[in-house]
Amino acid sequence: MRTRKSCREKLKKSHGLPKVVDDPRGRGKMLVPKPLDVDALIRKIRKGKLVTVTQIRERLAKNFYADLTCPMTTGIFIRIAAETAEEDSSRGKKRITPYWRVIKADGSLNEKFPGGTKAQAAHLREDRHSIQLGKGKKPPRVKDFEKFLQKL
Repeated sequence: MRTRKSCREKLKKSHGLPKVVDDPRGRGKMLVPKPLDVDALIRKIRKGKLVTVTQIRERLAKNFYADLTCPMTTGIFIRIAAETAEEDSSRGKKRITPYWRVIKADGSLNEKFPGGTKAQAAHLREDRHSIQLGKGKKPPRVKDFEKFLQKL
């Protein structure tokens, strides 16, 4: 019987990555990062600061001399980093990857993080950020998020 992989195992698995390939849409060279590269960038976010997914993708592309970073794999690996952090936290680990400091380009929170936007908002409030409720079906966002963006 197969056992399910832990989030930590998923984070450490490189799948032959990173690699730089031709972008299927013809935009140049595209980096397909490895999960640990994404996690390492998230770990650099200081308390009280924020980083957008776009910033992570741009920094990774620059680090690997690529024109862009694959948005799909980056999103998947951010989520794996978040799930690993929660797994570590549940095991009593104090220093975990601060995934909640990663927001979308418009300052909105990520519904796919563990616990959804409510849990991310709670973490961000602990970091002293103000959260604005989303209008209609839009997710909540960090108020004045641009003031808190960290350069990667």
